[in-house]
Amino acid sequence: MTNFTLGRRALIAAVAAFGLTGPALADGHQVVDSIHFLIPGGAGGGWDGTARGTGEALTNAGIVGTASYENMSGGGGGKAIGFLIENADSNHGTLMVNSTPIVIRSLTGVFPHNFRDLTLVSGTIGDYAAIVVGKDSPINSMDDLLAAYDADPSATAIGGGSVPGGMDHLVAAMVMEAAGKDALGVKYIPYDAGGKAMAALLSGEIAALSTGFSEAVDLSNAGEVKIIGVTSDERVDAAPEAMTMKEQGIDTTFVNWRGFFGAPGLPEDKLVAYQEAITEMYATPEWEEVRARNGWVNIHNSGDDFKAFLEQQEQQIGDLMKKLGFL
Repeated sequence: MTNFTLGRRALIAAVAAFGLTGPALADGHQVVDSIHFLIPGGAGGGWDGTARGTGEALTNAGIVGTASYENMSGGGGGKAIGFLIENADSNHGTLMVNSTPIVIRSLTGVFPHNFRDLTLVSGTIGDYAAIVVGKDSPINSMDDLLAAYDADPSATAIGGGSVPGGMDHLVAAMVMEAAGKDALGVKYIPYDAGGKAMAALLSGEIAALSTGFSEAVDLSNAGEVKIIGVTSDERVDAAPEAMTMKEQGIDTTFVNWRGFFGAPGLPEDKLVAYQEAITEMYATPEWEEVRARNGWVNIHNSGDDFKAFLEQQEQQIGDLMKKLGFL
């Protein structure tokens, strides 16, 4: 999933040369006056962190003048998508953050829309998945979790910040399947976004949590949780003590893309300006600070390349979910 291409940069550069994206960044001026970020989940989750981190980097670097944020939970993300579509004409200044779940949830019919109903702006980052446990848990590795599951599957619930059959559930199932367990036998408990799921873990309501790596890093570094497995090929610098699944004999990897969408019918000049702003962001120290802090992977594609990737992922994930019994 990491084989993104930059796409459309030549088009963006050509349009920028004619001044349609606003003042050039080279002289330190902003590309976009303001962006309103629409976040389809609650505070503390991966979408929230991605939108606020991106806005922080864009404004601190001077690429965007001001950024504002709106959390709109509901319907597994469908409420925000529906709002953006139904109010398209008044939301040309809005970018909605989303990720792999927009593919998963449209496949499963959680909401009636899919990515084709929106304007595709840009894929921006990748975030590995992680399985974490509370700091006082007797579980210290995936072997420990698997042993606890074998001893009492019903008492070894894994939570996540997505609906049943959603991404966190899918990752937990993928990991357990790769470890030789019955993926459909895993007791999964859903929560509304990662923040509430993490709170459930810390209170002991669940044995383990399937979540985004970036959501677990700060709490891990603060000693509040233990990351017992990461779905990366190699250990991640932001938490080098966290072992990969592969290191523990579980042959599976996964990276969740995150990116931005505009309302349907977004004017071309607005679209190009947003894409140019995000493209320029990658070269700034302000973005590198945010990226490194969150343990994100730089993954960038725009427009038609973003669409091609999403269509490929839709096919791949659909096949996987059928295999696991989710479709």
